[in-house]
Amino acid sequence: MGKYALKWSVLAAALVAGLAIPEVSAAQTVLKIFDAHLHYNQEPNPLFSLEKVQETFRRNRVAGIIANSRPNKGTHQLAEVKSADLWVVPFIRPYRTRDDVWNWSTDPAIYDLIENEYKRGYYVGVGEFHIQGKAAEAPLVKKTVDFAVARDLYILAHCDEQALLILFAHNPKAKIIWAHTGFSTPVTRVRELLDTYPALTAELSYRGGITEQGGVLANEWRETFAKYPTRFLIGSDTWIPERWISYDSIMATYRGWLGQLPPDQARLIAHGNAERLFNGRMPMN
Repeated sequence: MGKYALKWSVLAAALVAGLAIPEVSAAQTVLKIFDAHLHYNQEPNPLFSLEKVQETFRRNRVAGIIANSRPNKGTHQLAEVKSADLWVVPFIRPYRTRDDVWNWSTDPAIYDLIENEYKRGYYVGVGEFHIQGKAAEAPLVKKTVDFAVARDLYILAHCDEQALLILFAHNPKAKIIWAHTGFSTPVTRVRELLDTYPALTAELSYRGGITEQGGVLANEWRETFAKYPTRFLIGSDTWIPERWISYDSIMATYRGWLGQLPPDQARLIAHGNAERLFNGRMPMN
């Protein structure tokens, strides 16, 4: 067993023993959440069973998700659960294996994958895909953007600013969800991009600088949320098993700074913006 496998086997054992899941207070779970960056990856098997995943969502009052997975089998499973208390919004992920993260944009077989997945009839978007800098100029990337626009699909893009600008240049009608909001792109620049691209929505997993010491919401972000309350989403980005194990604390952190916003702003970022974008309503329970 390699170092990576050993690490996750230890974490999984701790989870089974009941040692890795912190208790979530009632106050933390009042605000419903739409998780706009959720992976149910299978390499070859997920850490959590579907039943455990649903239990995790219920415990954290996560009533909706963007589902995208490597391979797409994980998304199929989530979409086919048909749970009365979970709204699943499926996205096509252009990945079969981990290697596709870096190679998808130059592999012609990926476009066939996207077309074939779309035939399932329930997809709302394409992504998450990773692309950086001028690599976004690849013909397959433009073809993917045009595919999404032609079918009124959203695009979940993990990219830097340069690639983001290229994606919009490929097709100005693209509806892009910017995964991680550039990680560390200056807030002033984030605002400029939101002004320039009305169809741009910013997703906040792993985004730095939102809070300061003690979990206090940074003033520049408080002002940004006040100015653009309809342009942000939150997500867990469960790209590795550790993120599933930490899911409760991830959601508690979001609720910590959402609770410092006016209630109407907090509701929009927590779930209202997703309801508007994807034309649906969160389950009531």
